[in-house]
Amino acid sequence: MRYDVTRTTCPYCGCGCQMLLEAMDGKLVSTMPLKETDMNGGKLCIKGLNAHEFVHSKDRLTRPLIRENGRLKETDWDTALDTIVSGFSRIKEQHGSDSLAFFSSARCTNEENFLLQKLSRAGFGTNNVDHCARL
Repeated sequence: MRYDVTRTTCPYCGCGCQMLLEAMDGKLVSTMPLKETDMNGGKLCIKGLNAHEFVHSKDRLTRPLIRENGRLKETDWDTALDTIVSGFSRIKEQHGSDSLAFFSSARCTNEENFLLQKLSRAGFGTNNVDHCARL
């Protein structure tokens, strides 16, 4: 049995809390607050404490889905992204940039949220960006 501990920064907000991820045989099993840090004083919020749980969930999507004839079906990434871009481009062309809005999740990392706002502003020309991270 192989046991690993990796020091990292919590991905959920901009505070920069330090934490340890415990892995057994390559599978994340626990999250612990780092005790020797001034930032979070050896504590983590509920999101940080459970940061490892979604990684190996059986309900986690591992392939993109597109809707065809009212049903979702698995597809490859190129097809999914082409479908999204063509749909957004059509809406933008017919109704203007501000007809689009982008909404992200507190479960996304800071980097993922940054990329979404960059895509919405630079890629589609809208400032309609929000997320649900209202703690």
